[in-house]
Amino acid sequence: MAGAASSKSKPTRAVAGIGAAPSVMLLAGCGLQPATSFVPEVQPGEIQPVEGLPEDAQVTVVSKNFTEQLILGKIAVMTAEAAGFEVEDFTNVPGSQPVRELMVSGEGDFTYEYTGTAWITYMGNATGIPDKEEQWQAMHDADLENGLTWGRPAPLNNTYAFAVRSEAVPELGNISKLSQIGSLPVAERTLCVEAEFNSRQDGLDPMLETYDIPRGSSNGIPDGNIGVYDTGAVYTATDDGDCNFGEVFTTDGRIDALELTVLEDDRNFFPAYNAAPVFNSETLEEYPQLQEVFDQVSPLLTDETMRQLNLKVDVEGQEPVDVAYDWMVSEGLITAED
Repeated sequence: MAGAASSKSKPTRAVAGIGAAPSVMLLAGCGLQPATSFVPEVQPGEIQPVEGLPEDAQVTVVSKNFTEQLILGKIAVMTAEAAGFEVEDFTNVPGSQPVRELMVSGEGDFTYEYTGTAWITYMGNATGIPDKEEQWQAMHDADLENGLTWGRPAPLNNTYAFAVRSEAVPELGNISKLSQIGSLPVAERTLCVEAEFNSRQDGLDPMLETYDIPRGSSNGIPDGNIGVYDTGAVYTATDDGDCNFGEVFTTDGRIDALELTVLEDDRNFFPAYNAAPVFNSETLEEYPQLQEVFDQVSPLLTDETMRQLNLKVDVEGQEPVDVAYDWMVSEGLITAED
């Protein structure tokens, strides 16, 4: 932490430049540079400066480099700034493992991470836990020994789902749940999936078994009813009617852009991938108010909200930082400059 007021022995973090602190130099040496996109001046709103916070209190925020993570990262940067912290912005880190290494090593103080990703990718478990609360608790407990503390998760759950073009819903018996696919005529049970999901051990085949519509069966889903597509092409194929049901990610902006309807996973097959604030435990011990600050933000991050934010970047071409800023202002979390 920064400054003489710090009671911890973690490396000092200074703003990158002449005389940059060793931790920042290490980040740069690994090919990681502070994010260069402009972050608007942040004025407090519902998020107020932490009382008694040292003037040199500083945190380092890290995020991965895909759209949703860039938006969440900028939300985190502006949240911490509104609370009175000087923020070292290391959003846009290339990949999950580098972000994890920064957090575990103590180089990073905060990130938004997904419960299922951490449980499977970092902790080495073969499968995730479908129950959202159980998955979060398991990851929370497991990561304490790694020096990381998980805050309460957001409602947004970036997991697998199946969607149908909305105009076809009435034609398919007003379908709203995955289990109802098995009640349709076999000819209507057509699926579009990505190659990875088609072959995953926790992918298509076990999902169909869970829903009692086994693959390759005349009373299930014949192989000829399944189309396998390159990454991302599933959305267009589903919207074009090449299949009735397409594999999607629940927070993808293309769901709204193409007016697709997500079916309820009513047998809870898909693992939980809720985004949750993750803190360096020493940082949180020094500044316990950080958890309360982010508790103001996380409950507002739903699947529907995240789809709209992702859409503004991926479909409309807006910058992640602008999308994050506008959303925070609209929610009253921060105040726009006069």
